[in-house]
Amino acid sequence: MNNKDLARKAKQPGARGFFGNISSRIGSQPSSEPGSMKAADALALLQNFEESGLGWFWSTDASGNLTYITESVAEALGGSSAELVGTPMVSLFLKPDDNESGSRTLPFILTKKVKFNGLEVQAANDEEECWLSISGRPYHDPSGNFLGFRGSGSEVTAQRRQSLDTTRMAKYDSLTGLANRASMTKILETTLAAYQAQNRTCTVMFVDLDRFKQVNDTLGHPAGDELLKQVAERLQKVVGKAGEVGRIGGDEFQIILRDCDDRGVLGDLATKIIGSLSQPYLVGANRCIIGASIGIAISPFDGQSREELVKGADLALYEAKGNGRGRFRFYSKDLQQSAEERRVLGEDLKHAIIKEELALAYQPIVNAKTNIVEGFEALMRWNHSERGIISPALFVPIAEDTNLIWELGEWAINRACRDAASWPGHMRIAVNVAASQFANERFPKLIDDALKQSGLAPERLELEITEDVFMAETNEMDALFQAIKSRDVRLVLDDFGTGHSSLSHLQTAPFDRIKIDQNFLRGATEPGSRNGALIAAIVALADALGMETTAEGVEALDEFDLISKLNVSHVQGYVYSDAVSNAELLDNLDQGQWTIEPSGPTHHRNERLSMYRKVRMIHENHVYSIVIRNLSVSGALVDGLYNVPVGTKFVIDFGDGQLAVATVCRSHRNQQGIEFETRLVSDGNGGLCTSRRVSPYLIAEAGLDVPNLPPGYVPTRKIDTDSLSLPAFSTVADWEATKVKPK
Repeated sequence: MNNKDLARKAKQPGARGFFGNISSRIGSQPSSEPGSMKAADALALLQNFEESGLGWFWSTDASGNLTYITESVAEALGGSSAELVGTPMVSLFLKPDDNESGSRTLPFILTKKVKFNGLEVQAANDEEECWLSISGRPYHDPSGNFLGFRGSGSEVTAQRRQSLDTTRMAKYDSLTGLANRASMTKILETTLAAYQAQNRTCTVMFVDLDRFKQVNDTLGHPAGDELLKQVAERLQKVVGKAGEVGRIGGDEFQIILRDCDDRGVLGDLATKIIGSLSQPYLVGANRCIIGASIGIAISPFDGQSREELVKGADLALYEAKGNGRGRFRFYSKDLQQSAEERRVLGEDLKHAIIKEELALAYQPIVNAKTNIVEGFEALMRWNHSERGIISPALFVPIAEDTNLIWELGEWAINRACRDAASWPGHMRIAVNVAASQFANERFPKLIDDALKQSGLAPERLELEITEDVFMAETNEMDALFQAIKSRDVRLVLDDFGTGHSSLSHLQTAPFDRIKIDQNFLRGATEPGSRNGALIAAIVALADALGMETTAEGVEALDEFDLISKLNVSHVQGYVYSDAVSNAELLDNLDQGQWTIEPSGPTHHRNERLSMYRKVRMIHENHVYSIVIRNLSVSGALVDGLYNVPVGTKFVIDFGDGQLAVATVCRSHRNQQGIEFETRLVSDGNGGLCTSRRVSPYLIAEAGLDVPNLPPGYVPTRKIDTDSLSLPAFSTVADWEATKVKPK
């Protein structure tokens, strides 16, 4: 823009902004006067400033319509200066969606006729994003009449984007793009604060990756970072719009689910997440397999505050990982004690070998056609000096968490080889090897030392490994397989078909036997089950590759008949024998051979959990104390009441807000078989729970104590004792009291 353009604009009606006033001053004075020279210099300086692109000027009349605007910024706003003069100033900019400036919006400021500085506005032009910072002040005539605004501005698009990037970095994880810990904390606190007032529910899931550390250790941190990105994508895909997903650090993720407390739905979602995250990943040229464990806590049942809910989910996660990983766990009140017990057991496990508390039991592996025992699997047992027998399902995960798995594995291999060397005949001994132990570079030497010290022939030793060893498929792993096979030791692929299976494993790794996971057996004999076809396919594959097959966990005769027809070569399970001590084993091998006839229940039935659990049973307005003897998803066997008619309806109070409506379907003296109106669901830890729980608010209103609600949080209802009727049934104590004692 030159001086002629400025002069032309100065002559236009209403265009007496910055340069209009200056031009009029120049035109009214001789050019030789000092004031004229100063004004000309000022005009030139302002013109140069505009042309530099560092800033721009604008002015409006008293109605807020533009009287001047720099040409360059006019183009950015979607027109020329001449086209925009006369249009409302506020029409050039978008109204903030989130009211970023509070009440300091441009229309508000122009209406109030006040000075303003550095107001950021977005151009209404749709072609590309453009942000401007504008400042202005009102001007008046000598009589004090408001004439409009004069101001300046500058483009701040780049600065704005940089600020947004900085803000995003503060809220989102830079690696995965998910919300970070700080952002998830704020979301959860805000949600809980709002939902408490509305008596609504909110669920928190903690997702922790299993065996992720091995990826970092074997493939490096860049591979680990790429794996985390893929995990984030899978999580977002599974959760979708149902909740918020964030990464709270390392390989831990958090999910917030609003208005969802159905534990059946939550369990299904957790199972789906675990299944998705456990599928193989392709990281560069490497194929990786990891897993996931999940802890779940629900507000208001498991806590009111963010701290309580997070602690509950964390304890549930700890329990899930401690019970074998690859599973989910709901929070319950006993988890704090369980976590402390696991910590103490971890300390005790460090001394178990020295104190000679560990032992091996041997479960027969039987030829399905001849019923002759051809080998044994070594199963570790821990006889704690104070607590008695502790399940491997409990202490093996503790060993992995406390880095004791190598020490325990070394002891087991040495003891098994030494025992097997004393057995008559040529029966093999199978020893389970953890993935971390197998991948250790010291492992081949451990095998050499065990065989040398025991004198056991290498071909009699079988190493059972799971597909966890294929989590990171590298050349080093292939070399390790070849190193083990070069020693004539046999390799067994354990738990085949549990979700990580790949035919490439069987093609590349030199396995001698495949163990069919017992999950394939469960329900295989039921009508409509496809498990039999899957077992047949595994057997056919193994036969084609020259491998033996073993079905583990066979308990019922109908299962045994099925796998025999499907030509599974070996069987392991209660249908033949439980694990026995080395002394019992030697007694049965007295003649150098052990033949076992299969025996057991005729048919496999759905699992029922045996227990002795005291609960409350409610009938009308009376509460009885009863005992659950066994429990399934559809019903239970209870005792504690006498002569209850079939068809009587009860409400079973399992505690912690778990209420189930049940009908008596069988009754004999003090025992009743009951059927639930709504099936129970898995609690993620081998137990059962109700799908939904009664809100603590409702329980408090009914006059009962609620652990997660402070006294007085909800007004309690006073119970009218005058309205209570007589009890309908007798309890065991009542019945005993009425018996006539002999003289």
